[in-house]
Amino acid sequence: MKSFLFLLLFPMAMLAGETGLRGGEFYFEWGYNTEWYSKSNIHVVQNGLNNDFNFVQVQAHDHIGWDKLFARALTIPQYNYRIGYYFGENHLWGFEINFDHTKYVVTQGQNAEVKGKVNGRMVDSTYTLTTNVLMYQLNNGANFFLLNIVRRFPFFEVPYLKHTALLGVAKYGIGPLVPHVQNTIFGNANDPHFQVGGINTGLEAGLQLVIGRHVYLEFTNKVDYANYFGLRVYGGEVNQQFFTYELIGTLGIKFGSSKAAKCDCPQFK
Repeated sequence: MKSFLFLLLFPMAMLAGETGLRGGEFYFEWGYNTEWYSKSNIHVVQNGLNNDFNFVQVQAHDHIGWDKLFARALTIPQYNYRIGYYFGENHLWGFEINFDHTKYVVTQGQNAEVKGKVNGRMVDSTYTLTTNVLMYQLNNGANFFLLNIVRRFPFFEVPYLKHTALLGVAKYGIGPLVPHVQNTIFGNANDPHFQVGGINTGLEAGLQLVIGRHVYLEFTNKVDYANYFGLRVYGGEVNQQFFTYELIGTLGIKFGSSKAAKCDCPQFK
């Protein structure tokens, strides 16, 4: 884990030095999320089974897990982390690596149209989704990675509380999807696995409450568009696109140059 964090932080440190962005603040955030998914088509192509069809407008849900946070490892629930760097005279601009461990589970018991070629025959039928018809989940992560540009907007300092301030924050980025793919399609189960399997883009906005020189709380809304392709299933692959709306809460820790550390709320200078 330490080596992984080093590999993430070292390029940021080099970029900050090379571009004259010294005097800013590095930061790390950890938190949890809940989300809602748009309906979407699941396009199944299994050439060996002579299948090429869609499950049409399927509904899915998340699996939060943080309702039992202290009964399991911190990384089992739907979690988030951000690693980034604020720069500029007032530390209002930034860039970050943004990761959301979201979970996507197709809802069982719903009726869904199956349209296309199944076992070499054209079909247009409605099925009730059971574990034998379609059990489909990215439950060890739909896993959104983004490289974000970040902008903060100063609102006000909290009266009588030193180093305490409220800011707006907005983020936009693009990056890869690294899902954990597990499913059963018409009785055929895949070998569950992680893979790089698409690209996503996201827009995030919310509030940041700075508490002292090194700690802050961040509460944001996020809309993400994910385009999954080439997800390996039994005898073939799946393609899918959907939108996600997330609510996210994180705890942040920031550290930077001695100049930044000595400032009283540098965002408001």
